[in-house]
Amino acid sequence: MELKSLKFLTNLRRENRQFAVIGLGRFGRAVCGSLHKLGYEVLGTDIDEKLVTQALSQRLASHAIQLDSTEPEALKEAGIYEMDTVIVAIGNYLQESIITTLNVKEAGVEYVVAKASSEIHGKLLRRVGADHVVFPEHEAGCALAETITKPGILERFELDPENSIVEVLVPEDFHHKTLAELELRNSYGVSVLAVGDGEKFSINPDPRQKLSKGLVMVVIGCNKDIQRLPL
Repeated sequence: MELKSLKFLTNLRRENRQFAVIGLGRFGRAVCGSLHKLGYEVLGTDIDEKLVTQALSQRLASHAIQLDSTEPEALKEAGIYEMDTVIVAIGNYLQESIITTLNVKEAGVEYVVAKASSEIHGKLLRRVGADHVVFPEHEAGCALAETITKPGILERFELDPENSIVEVLVPEDFHHKTLAELELRNSYGVSVLAVGDGEKFSINPDPRQKLSKGLVMVVIGCNKDIQRLPL
């Protein structure tokens, strides 16, 4: 699973250094592995001993232990309540997911991310205190649809559900035209933050700069307006 498409890691506070991931299915293992590679202290847990053993053998986490996360005392003994951030990656087991989220929030964990499998599941998780709810299957599906229909979009950073910053290939319609000629704010409702070759960018580019195919633009705007770009 490609975590870049899930986006939620960018919302985790940078000062955090200790994480717990509860649930070591596909999503949980991806989170553990990504955080561990970034150099963070990660504790992985699951009720399934086989999944715990796999996480340890694949070196996806600093530590991994077997426990039942619906039992508050088990979480306490494992030191889960001392973590900066807890990610509840149980997802497919609604009752266990909600009870676990409630347990860690009631114990005082400051920041809890929880995986949801449906809108109703997500609402329940927020009700019991989840600070951030993610829908990885939905987000992955949206990312795939966007890749198929808008291949010119290289990267997307969501500012909120309605607005994004995207990195896009300069479309053929913009070839050999200046930013001033294109009037993207008036024509599409978007603003260009930078133009470059994908490695080096010019910030706040000169409106007289000519664009050409192969260059990359960084654009900010609402998602509906971004979708109107000829990508």
